[in-house]
Amino acid sequence: MIVTTNLSKSYNENTVLNIESLSIPSGQSFGLVGNNGAGKTTYFSLLLDLIQPTTGHIENNNVRVNESEDWKPFTSSFIDESFLIGYLTAEEYFYFIGELRGVSKADVDELLKGFEDFFHDEILNQKKYLRDLSKGNQKKAGIVAALIGSPKVIILDEPFANLDPTTQIRLKQIIKDLAQKQGVTVLISSHDLLHVTDVCERIVVLEKGEVVKDIETSEATLKELEAHFSNIEVA
Repeated sequence: MIVTTNLSKSYNENTVLNIESLSIPSGQSFGLVGNNGAGKTTYFSLLLDLIQPTTGHIENNNVRVNESEDWKPFTSSFIDESFLIGYLTAEEYFYFIGELRGVSKADVDELLKGFEDFFHDEILNQKKYLRDLSKGNQKKAGIVAALIGSPKVIILDEPFANLDPTTQIRLKQIIKDLAQKQGVTVLISSHDLLHVTDVCERIVVLEKGEVVKDIETSEATLKELEAHFSNIEVA
């Protein structure tokens, strides 16, 4: 379970995130939505200990992420292409991640076989560095790399952006299987309300760094979210 307590992040007295309490149960597919600047990426950055909180803390399975690294073996993520190593080929990168997580090359290869339809013959055996792949293919590589080592918590920031429709559909099934069949806690931020309501059991809406809605997903959720964002005044 991921538990957020009295968490805030400020820059020069400007508070960009302020979450008093938020709990995400193990095995839940959790969506975070909001306009640009709402605090989604800030929250994920705090969860991954990429930045330090101004106040409060996040616990990932009873480990305070800013005080210990014991959460890292069971947590993985793909936020953006900066998580990749651009001068490696996809194969080299996958094996590198496998080595970090104690997974053999043979087991990495076995995992990759299950994603041939996701890669569309554009990732493996291309003799291309990751930096030379398209944004969409970089994202595919990063997402699959995040699955190596059977993590219990997976964090994905805007996973559907830059992907073609066929790949988006396949990704939605991957995310559903992770949560529903494997019991993985999957956290997703997205601007795409349709996709996030399709794959997430629960959706939290952030506005100016604060939680304004916490919704258990139902058939009415998409319309509720669309109505909410339609009524927001744009500064």
